Amino acid sequence: MARMWDVIVVGARAAGATTAMLLARAGLQVLAVDQASFPSDTLSSHQVQVPGVARLARWRLLAKLDAAGTPPTRRVRFDSDGIVLEGCFPPYDGVDALYSPRRTVLDALLVDAARAAGAEVWENVQVKEMTAHDGVVTGISGTVSGRRPVTVAGRLVIGADGKHSVVARAVHAEAYRVIPASSVACYGYWSGLSLETGELYQRTGLAAAAFPTNDGLTMVFITLPLAQFGSFRRDIKEGYLRALDRCGDLGERIRRAALAERLRTTPDLPNHFHVPYGPGWALVGDAGMVMDPVSAQGIGNAFHDAESMASAVVAGLGGSRPLASSLQEHWRRRDAAVGEMYDMTMRLASYRPPSVVERLVLRSLPGRQAEVNRFLGVFAGTVRPNEFFSPANLIGLLGYRIAAALGAVPYRPRHRAPAPIGRVRSSAAQR
Repeated sequence: MARMWDVIVVGARAAGATTAMLLARAGLQVLAVDQASFPSDTLSSHQVQVPGVARLARWRLLAKLDAAGTPPTRRVRFDSDGIVLEGCFPPYDGVDALYSPRRTVLDALLVDAARAAGAEVWENVQVKEMTAHDGVVTGISGTVSGRRPVTVAGRLVIGADGKHSVVARAVHAEAYRVIPASSVACYGYWSGLSLETGELYQRTGLAAAAFPTNDGLTMVFITLPLAQFGSFRRDIKEGYLRALDRCGDLGERIRRAALAERLRTTPDLPNHFHVPYGPGWALVGDAGMVMDPVSAQGIGNAFHDAESMASAVVAGLGGSRPLASSLQEHWRRRDAAVGEMYDMTMRLASYRPPSVVERLVLRSLPGRQAEVNRFLGVFAGTVRPNEFFSPANLIGLLGYRIAAALGAVPYRPRHRAPAPIGRVRSSAAQR
């Protein structure tokens, strides 16, 4: 008799391997499958933002990332058209650094952790379709190494298979908050490029980042408006270098360094949410919600989503509450957690110049180190965008009159001061 798994996870990278690990640690019978064999590379923005690093620490995996030679970044230099800010990230659960690991390192580490927790991980499995009965997903079917057919059954199938999820497509998961792709991304690994801090650059029509990664290399990432892809692709390396020439002296430093591997380039950068569950299925990571890499939130979002999904599934399959109710609550938590950053990312991916308010805020920050650190915390995921740009904080940064004049806070009319006592007669006297 064929084995019945509690959960089948399709995809075993950041979201999938983490989900499998957490479910297995909770005692569920878990199978994770992936079309790759590990270690395996994939396109990535690389950053594990500070809350994601805190989760790795809580899952007892951060020491392994350190042992793999992944350097932490505790300081960052942010340059927006010549306004330069440098500082540290506000800590999150005792963690104050981000990491930028190669995916060959991070994904293999997570797969190993899933196996150590008791999950089975099958590599080189190409999932072709879902099996179903009476409208309820009951398992998956596909091939192993492109040849041997395989069909497995499970109480729940979780799609963690990325932005073009086979699972999402098979179950016709509804998409919402869909915003067309607006960027092209390109990155490379450089030797001989040393950094004193992480570096972020914002220019009209350009965003760039440089962070240390494994093997003594520096990952340098750019995103440009999608409208430029046609000209950019004619000579990718030259277009990449010309873009970096706009980033202070980074272009000059890059030209003295050596490109360790080929540049990776993609215009395939969609933005959307999917309804994350239905009868017998669920979606996690990029399969459930994906956004432009200009804000480098993908891995951190995957970890948060996996943790929330695992909690919901354990409750639902364990009988403490109905699975549908538990997944419904996960859906609410997910959208609440990422909604503000999704909006901010779409603003960054428009490549518009900073607004007057944004420009004044940036100009107000030098010399106010605590506020600089909080601003950098917005990008690192430790400070909510709507918290930093709240009316109260804008008043503190700009002053009430300037903030109100710019429409950044509600106008509050000044009330006429009360007349001095004795100059206004009582109503009785007036009569």
